[in-house]
Amino acid sequence: MYDVVVLTLSDGCAAGQPRVPVLACSDALTAGGARVDAVTATSDAEIDTVLSRLDGLPRPDGLTWPDPDGKTRLVVASATDGQLRAVVRRLVRRYAPPPSKRPADLPAARTVPDLPPIGVLPLDPAGTGDLPAQLGLARDPAAVAAAVLDGRARRLDLLRNDGGSVTLDGALLGAADEQGRAIRWRARVEVDDAVLTDGTDQLLACVVANAGGYASFDGLPLLNRPDPADGVVEVAVALPVVERSLLGRARVRVEVRRARGRATSVTPREEELPYLDDGVAGRLTRRRSWWVEPGAWAVYAS
Repeated sequence: MYDVVVLTLSDGCAAGQPRVPVLACSDALTAGGARVDAVTATSDAEIDTVLSRLDGLPRPDGLTWPDPDGKTRLVVASATDGQLRAVVRRLVRRYAPPPSKRPADLPAARTVPDLPPIGVLPLDPAGTGDLPAQLGLARDPAAVAAAVLDGRARRLDLLRNDGGSVTLDGALLGAADEQGRAIRWRARVEVDDAVLTDGTDQLLACVVANAGGYASFDGLPLLNRPDPADGVVEVAVALPVVERSLLGRARVRVEVRRARGRATSVTPREEELPYLDDGVAGRLTRRRSWWVEPGAWAVYAS
């Protein structure tokens, strides 16, 4: 018998969502023999209290580490990808050791251990573009419960960044005016040793991708084959290019430059650069770097 915590975030985004899926999933878990505790968290501290139930036994080095046996399992009822990201971000903060205390059993090329798997319960049963849909995860509460009880985990890559946060799906940098037209901007964009733009080009958009949520921009394909488990970050920039015919007539086409690697950085030349990261809006005012943590997080998948 397992203990299962069904965690719902109450941050305004989910305030109007029906709780029927949460109750249905809890009932299915109970019918399957689990001891279920449904919790609504209103702060990071309350999320952390829930996550502490996933801790393993004390270690000789004093690090807080997840329980490898998974005696307690977690289900996150999420209305948005940003809510799911909020929980994963707290998992990273809980279990990432400081660089000075890096243990020998930490996987190579990683700064975090294998994070505990998460059962994802989408609160929008008809969603088609969110991360659970991209991953092909169950949306029916009973099917989510069955996957959690079955315990089969699918490990996925995680993007960490030097701003202290994480990205599960991707980030789209750029903005549009009131008429929906892309506003041009400049930034230096690097992927490992490759420079996609040195900061002199006018850009329409830039995507930093782990999965395919931002695979296109205004109907323009940006990404070729985003795979959230291939160990690399995929980056693309879109920029207008003026071409002239033999008669001297000007025509503007959009050029897309792409690269894949272990890490990427964006250094804006603008005072503020709007962006969406897992659907959460923000503004970039300085250099931001992302790097991939292969297989760092996981979901229960049937």
